[in-house]
Amino acid sequence: MENISRRNLLKTFGLTAGGLSLFNIESLAEELDANEYEIPHDERYVALDKPVTAIVLGAGNRGNVYGRFSLAFPNELDIVGVAEPIPFRNDRYAKAHNIEDKNRFKTWEDVFKVPKFADAIIISTPDTLHYGPAMKALEMGYDVLLEKPISPSMQECLDILKMAQKTKRVIAVCHVLRYTPYFRKLKEITDSGQFGKLISVSHLEGIEHVHMAHSYVRGNWHVSKDTNPIILAKSCHDLDILRWLINKPCKSVSAHGSLTWFKRENAPEGSTERCTDGCKVEATCPFSAIKVYHKERKRINVLDVTDDLSKQGDEILEKLKTSQYGRCVYRMDNDQPDHYTATMEFEGGTTVSFAMEAFTSFEHRKTRLMFSHGEVWGDMDLIQTYDFRTKQTTSWRATDQPEYKNQASGHGGGDYGLARNFVQAVAQQKPELLTSTIEASIESHVMGFMAEKSRLGKQMVEVKI
Repeated sequence: MENISRRNLLKTFGLTAGGLSLFNIESLAEELDANEYEIPHDERYVALDKPVTAIVLGAGNRGNVYGRFSLAFPNELDIVGVAEPIPFRNDRYAKAHNIEDKNRFKTWEDVFKVPKFADAIIISTPDTLHYGPAMKALEMGYDVLLEKPISPSMQECLDILKMAQKTKRVIAVCHVLRYTPYFRKLKEITDSGQFGKLISVSHLEGIEHVHMAHSYVRGNWHVSKDTNPIILAKSCHDLDILRWLINKPCKSVSAHGSLTWFKRENAPEGSTERCTDGCKVEATCPFSAIKVYHKERKRINVLDVTDDLSKQGDEILEKLKTSQYGRCVYRMDNDQPDHYTATMEFEGGTTVSFAMEAFTSFEHRKTRLMFSHGEVWGDMDLIQTYDFRTKQTTSWRATDQPEYKNQASGHGGGDYGLARNFVQAVAQQKPELLTSTIEASIESHVMGFMAEKSRLGKQMVEVKI
C-alpha cells in the first residue's frame, strides 16, 4: 500500500475525475498538474505621470492595507493625509507616510473643515462611520474608495449611491475578491458558457474558529446593532461574488442561523472573566487570548503595541488585562451568529446554497458551480473543471500577479488589485474602469439586508431594490 502514490489513491476513489471533492483540497492540490492562472494585464491601464494623492480616514487594519500599497507603489498612490483619533495609530501612520502635521487630523470631520487637498478619500473608518464621510467627500469633489459594508442602513446605502450619481465622482467599494486571480478565473469560466447553463452554486465561507473569536466575539463586530449583522460585516464579499458570477438579480432568500456556542452557559468549569485571571482551562482552550495574542503573536495589530520585540510581550499581556481582547469568549455580550446558511434563487432559476461557518480549521472559501454540461470546483487556490461530455478534468492554480509576489497584499492579491484599479480610474477619471462600482455593490448589500430579515423573521423574503 505504501507504494501507491497519493494521486493514484485519489484516482481510485474518483476524486480527480468525475467526483470532485468539496473537502481535503489541500492534499489534492499538491498532486495535480495544474495550469497556472494570473490576471492578464489590463490594456486600459496607463503609466501615470504622477501618483494619485489620497487622505486615509481610519488608520486601522484596512487603512494600513492601502497604506502598504502606496509604500510598495509610490509612483501610483501617495498618502498625503490621515484622520485617526487614536494617537498611537495616527503617529505611526504619519511617520510611515511622511505626512505633514497640517494634514494630520483627529476625526474625519476635521478633514472637511479645510479646502480639498488631495484627489481621493479612502474611507476605512468603523462601519457606522461610513455614511458621513462618504457623503461629505463626494460633495467636496473627492473621489472615494469606500470600505465594505457601505453602511449598516439600506437607506444610507441608497443615499450614497444617489450622491455619487449626482456628483459624478469615481467611487469604488472594497469588494476585493473580484480582483483575485481565483475568482477572476471562475468568472471567466462561467461567462464563457463552455459548460452550458449555470444551474446551481454551493458556496462555503470558512471564517476559521480563531478569526471568529477575534473579530465577532471579542472584536469590533461582536454586537450587530453597533456595527453590522455578520452577513454584511463578514459575508458581503461572498454575496457580491455570487451576484457577480451569476450576473442576474437575486429574486428571493431564505436564511437561518444563530449564536450557538459562544455563550455563558457553555463556559467551561474553572474558566474566568479574563484569560489572565488564572483560568484553569486556559492552557487547553482553543480561543485562549494568551495563546493567540501573546504566545503566537497573531492579530496583535488591534492591540496597538510596540514593534520592539523586547517590550512587545509585556505590552500584549497588559492589553489582555484591560481590553476586550483578553476577555473570555464565553462571557462577552456578543450576539453575532456563529453559523449562518442562506438559500437564494436568482432570475433564470439558478439557485445558491451559501454557508458561513465559524468552526472551521481554515480561513478561506470553497465553491462548487454546477452547470448543465459540467462541474467546477475551487478553494481560493485550486480550480478544477469536469466536462460531462468529454469526461476530462482540467485544473488551474491561481497565482498572484508578478508585481504582487512577495508583497503584503491580502485576499489572494485582491487588496492590491483593487487599489490599482481605483488608482487608474481616478487618474484617468474613467469610472468605467472600476470592477467594483457602487451600483454593483448596492444589490449584494440588499441581498444581505433581506437575508437578515429572513433569518430574524423565519420567513422567505423577496429581494427588491
